[in-house]
Parts: sequence; C-alpha cells; structure tokens
Amino acid sequence: MSIQSQKKNMKTIHGLVSQNLGYIFGDRESGPNGAKKQFHTKSAVFLRALGRDLGFQDFKVTNNYGGIAVSGEITLMGMWSKGNGLYLQLFQSSMGRQSFLYRQISHMKDYTGERNQWLPADMFASGKYAELVDILLALRKPSKEEAEYAA
Repeated sequence: MSIQSQKKNMKTIHGLVSQNLGYIFGDRESGPNGAKKQFHTKSAVFLRALGRDLGFQDFKVTNNYGGIAVSGEITLMGMWSKGNGLYLQLFQSSMGRQSFLYRQISHMKDYTGERNQWLPADMFASGKYAELVDILLALRKPSKEEAEYAA
C-alpha cells in the first residue's frame, strides 16, 4: 500500500475515533455497524500494511468488536526476530484524551510485554505516517549480525 494511502487511512481512523463508536443504533445493537464497522475495517487494512512496512518476519492483525457502548479494538502483533516484537492496539478511549497503545513484546502470545507507551491521536489526524514508522522501528532491537557489524 502506498504511503499516501496510509496517510489517508490514518486521517480516516482519527476521524472515526473522534466520534462516538459505542452507539447502539443500527443493524445490530451488539455488533459492528456504521462507523464502528468502518473503524474496524479501515484499521485492519491500515495495520496489515503497517506490518509489511515495518518488515516483520511474522505478524497478525486481530479484531475484537466488543459489545455496545465500546469501540472494540484492532491489534497488530509482529515479530522482527525471536524475542523482538511489537504490539500496537487501536481503540477509542473512554477516558478522555485519545491515544493508541504500543509496546515491545518477546513472542506472538505476549499480551503483557514491556512498558506501555502511547501514540497521540493527533499524529493520525495529520497523517504523519513516516513519523509513526520511525517511532515503532525505534523499538526494534538489532540482530546479533547487525550489532557485530556496527561494533
């Protein structure tokens, strides 16, 4: 996916989390509908392309739609190498300022990982895709070969 497409997706995701995704009106009161469904669809497409751009050896994108009154979450888990990965979760905060969770992980079933860090939603509003990639790549640990070469 092109960088321009990813920037557009970031802006769309920000616009969606800026509105109430936990409303109960629509085709199904307890499942995805309207903006909530669009949030999950756009976010999954965005995260799959991000996983490829980050150069993961292995990654997966999962959706948890949640129930009524919540946005649910879309999660990217990816591994650059053994013991060296990333967990990124997009969701609508019910606690005030909107931000997205990310942290380092050591394997694909590591749901606690290292210290939680937060990406400001403003980054998505302005479509700063290159900046996002740089922030996430900073978590990548160099392989033994890369570390030896740099020494």
